[in-house]
Amino acid sequence: MSKKVAVILAGSGVYDGSEIHEAVLTLLCLDQQGAEVQCFAPDIEQLHVVNHLTGEVAEGETRRVLVEAARIARGAVQDLKKASADDFDAMVVPGGFGAAKNLCDFAVNGSDMTVNEDLKAFTGAMAAQNKPVGLICISPVMSAALLGEGVSCTIGNDADTAAAVECMGAKHVDTPVEEIAVDAERKLVTTAAYMLAGRISEANAGISKLVNKVLELA
Repeated sequence: MSKKVAVILAGSGVYDGSEIHEAVLTLLCLDQQGAEVQCFAPDIEQLHVVNHLTGEVAEGETRRVLVEAARIARGAVQDLKKASADDFDAMVVPGGFGAAKNLCDFAVNGSDMTVNEDLKAFTGAMAAQNKPVGLICISPVMSAALLGEGVSCTIGNDADTAAAVECMGAKHVDTPVEEIAVDAERKLVTTAAYMLAGRISEANAGISKLVNKVLELA
């Protein structure tokens, strides 16, 4: 029987939503392994909208996370409020600044961040059922908030971000781009992806390992 995996998106685009390469690579790897996937995103307004050509904030423009996530999911995305841990064997959260702006507010508040309540509730329910979680790129900054203090994770080797991760109660493990960090007890798998990757193939190396390990743990 194929594993059922929830993929949590944060919009569409590296600067204000989910990192598109990471999201698509995650979906591709899951499909190649025969997993059944359902995408979710919170139905909230984005922190802001960024012009991806210039990198500047588009003043006066607003977009909703769920609507933007539908671009990546080809419309097949549901409100995160509807996600039930009973329906899934595992979950994965790709990175992108949207993970740090829309799924939590790390981009604004650093180690004093808070996490979206729907994401927190769903992840908590998954953990309570001993189901694995995969966090990619910047998403592992939420590790302690989602899975409790003492959890091990990686964002690669950026010293400032790693320090913030540890300040929030997680144990940071330095890893190269092609590797993963596994907390077997908490069933958390993390990888740096574009926190370190200089090209899409480098991001894919770690993401494919993460997907395979998440499915193995499921």
